[in-house]
Order: sequence, then structure tokens, then C-alpha cells
Amino acid sequence: MTVVGQVEINEFCRQVLAKHWPEVPRHDDVTTAVDWWTGRPRPAVDVVAGGFPCQPFSKAGRRLAQSDARWLWPAMADVIDAVRPRWVVGENVPGLLDATDDAPAGVCDVVADLEGLGYVCRVGSISACEVGAPHPRRRVFVLAHPGGEGRCPGRPERRGAVASPGGPEAVGGVAERGRRWAREPDVDRVAYGLPGGVDRRRALGNAVSPQVAEYIGRLITHSEGR
Repeated sequence: MTVVGQVEINEFCRQVLAKHWPEVPRHDDVTTAVDWWTGRPRPAVDVVAGGFPCQPFSKAGRRLAQSDARWLWPAMADVIDAVRPRWVVGENVPGLLDATDDAPAGVCDVVADLEGLGYVCRVGSISACEVGAPHPRRRVFVLAHPGGEGRCPGRPERRGAVASPGGPEAVGGVAERGRRWAREPDVDRVAYGLPGGVDRRRALGNAVSPQVAEYIGRLITHSEGR
């Protein structure tokens, strides 16, 4: 895949993106991303992938769900509606599957909006330990494509686990069984004078393991015959 555009509000994270994709245009606010993207000629978009903010559903937060001002899935849905990609990848914390006293589970809104835009959705979860990491970091993924298009005809060479919500069963097997990442070096995470230490740790805390996202990407490229 070739990255054609990025949207990120955090200044430090934009610096990381600029380091790895210096040629890619980027914007700092998903709520104005449609005007930014459509304001000039742009390439066609095959995939819109985004980890919309998890704070509304994180167990570490106040769990205000859809009433939280940081519930930015509607803005991501606006982007999807504007660019009409062949594939959508959404990522969030497991709390997205939980209903509250005041609102249905956030994933219900996500799926309903995508189906309203003509997409077929699959929701599941995958943990970093299923691709060899020494920690769980379970995350929920929503994978969607236009109805009747882009269906995966088989499994990719690299297999992975995507558990259906509400059950332990896996779709596609368990990835990389028997293969583990090398242990981390004995370097203190908190050290005086380490530049950007707080920003780095916050970015790590918000991130997914790249190998997990890669697995989702492989499912897409495999279904496209690439």
C-alpha cells in the first residue's frame, strides 16, 4: 500500500509521521479533514484506516461513551462518506463493545453508520500476544467494504487471530504460534533529560502493535489479489 494522506492532531505524533512519510500531506484535525482533502485534486483512496479516539470507552477514563466530546467516530464517518474507499479499517479499545446505562455500545453506532453508507462490516478483536508480543494489548477492529465487493476468497499465507466479540473463537487461526519477539533491553522508561519522554510514552500507550495492523493489511491485499 502507498500512503496518500494522514490526519493526526497530536504535534509529536505528526513529527513521527513526517519522519517516516516526509512526502505525504497531513492534516491536524479530523473534523475539518473533508474540506482539507477535497479542497484540491487528490488521488483515489482505496483504504481509510483510523484509530478514532478511545478515551470515551477506555476503562481508564470516565466512560462517557458517545456523550464524550472526544467521540470522533462521526468525523471519521464523514471522511469515509466523502472519499468512498473500497475498504475501511477502524480501531479502538475493547470498551467499544460495551454498552452503558445511557448509550448502546459504540460499535453499534460504527456498524450502523457504515451500513448506512453501503458497507458490509466484520467486527473482531486481536491481541498483540497473538502475533508474538510479550503483552496482550487487545484491540477491537472493524473491517468494512462495499456490499458485494472485496470479499476475501481465502486466507493469506500469514495467519492471524480475530476473535468474534462475545466469544473466544478465532477467525483464521492463531498467528505466529511459537515465534516471539526479542525481549526489551533493560533501559529505564523514565529518565531525567530524555527528550520527549512523556510524549513518547503517551504515543506508545495509544498505539497498536504494527504487526497487528500489518495482519489486517494483509487480509485486504490478499483479497485484492495483490
